Amino acid sequence: MPDQTTVHLLRHGEVHNPQGVLYGRMPGYHLSDRGREMAEVVADAIADRDVTHLRVSPLERAQETAAPLARVFGLDMTTDDRVIESGNWFEGKQFGAGDHALRKPSSWLKLWNPLRPSWGEPFKEVAARMLAAVYDARDVARGHEAVIVSHQLPIWITRLAVERRSFLHDPRKRQCSLCSLTSLHFDGDTLTSLSYSEPAGHLIPARDKAAPFSAGNAPEEHRP
Repeated sequence: MPDQTTVHLLRHGEVHNPQGVLYGRMPGYHLSDRGREMAEVVADAIADRDVTHLRVSPLERAQETAAPLARVFGLDMTTDDRVIESGNWFEGKQFGAGDHALRKPSSWLKLWNPLRPSWGEPFKEVAARMLAAVYDARDVARGHEAVIVSHQLPIWITRLAVERRSFLHDPRKRQCSLCSLTSLHFDGDTLTSLSYSEPAGHLIPARDKAAPFSAGNAPEEHRP
C-alpha cells in the first residue's frame, strides 16, 4: 500500500508588535510572551505524533515557534526560504488606530487588483513555492509526519490552491489562527484530505479572532 504521510502547516505564535507595523519579512520581530506560550502548547499537543521532519521559515517568529518542536522531537530545523511570509508593498507601514496606512491616498493606487494582488507577491507564486516545500517535506517524511512553520497568508493560499478555490477572499474569514495547524494528508503522492485544528486556540486574544485589516487580501501580520 502507498505510504500515509501528513504535512502540518503551523502558523507562528503571537508577535510583540506594539507599534502596529505590518512587519512582513522585516527582521527583528519576535514572539511575545504569549506567543512563546502558544508554541509550547502546540509542541505538547502533538508530542505523541510521528513527526520526523521540521521545516521552518527563516523569520525569527517562525524559528522561535519551531524551537519547542525541535526539542520535543529531537529534530534539527531545516530553514526553507520558500515558506517565508509573502512580499507586500505595505511592509513597514503602521496600521494602528492613529496612523492607518490605508487612509493615505498614495496607498489606494496599490489596491486596484485584489486577485493578483496588486500590492504584493502574486498569489500564484506564493502557492507554487509553498507547495514545492510541502512536497519536499512529504518526501523526506514519507510514511511519517512533517511540520512546516510558516505564516498566515502563505498557509491560507496553499489551502485555497489544494482545494481548487479562488484566491480572491476576505482576510477576516481565513481559517488560520495563531499557532493553528492546517494538516495535509497524503496517500503516497496523492493528497486525500485536509484537516484543521487550533491547539493553542484558548490563548488567542479576543481581538485576534477576526482580522482587522481590510485591504482585500493583504497579509494581517501587523497585530501586537
